[in-house]
Amino acid sequence: MAPLSIVPAVAADASALATLHTSVAERLTRDYGKGHWSSVVTAKGVLRNLEHNRVLVARDGERLVGTLSLVTKKPWAIDPAYFTAVRRPLYLLNMAVDPQVQRSGIGRFLVEEAKAVARAWPAEAIRLDAYDAEAGAGGFYAKCGFQERGRVVYREVPLVYFEALVAPE
Repeated sequence: MAPLSIVPAVAADASALATLHTSVAERLTRDYGKGHWSSVVTAKGVLRNLEHNRVLVARDGERLVGTLSLVTKKPWAIDPAYFTAVRRPLYLLNMAVDPQVQRSGIGRFLVEEAKAVARAWPAEAIRLDAYDAEAGAGGFYAKCGFQERGRVVYREVPLVYFEALVAPE
């Protein structure tokens, strides 16, 4: 494995990001059956995401092996009543790690970089939701220092809310 780097995504990454997200969706669907995680991502959708959000990518040399998005706009499924009252939260979305290299520390490295970005933003918390199902990543987020803030069902989808408080620089 080449030295891992985390950098902001650029438009030229759109196709690779779409492929990464789709491969993760296919793996989850194969392992856990069809669910909300089964959607296919297009390069066009990735480009829209890049226009409005801060997208980080993890690279193993030239190979894109992971990603996540940080956004200031509250996602549709998040209910702020479950979280700590802060003025400037960020929301972590669209995290994915190439199935071939999962469980190698790439996801944790991405989350730590997201926390550093949040501190510099400055933001006071990172919030997210994870599927409350076997295919969900709640255990991973807990290992990365996120605290569970609640469990909800939103539009028939069971979710777990997580939050990590960060002290701005």
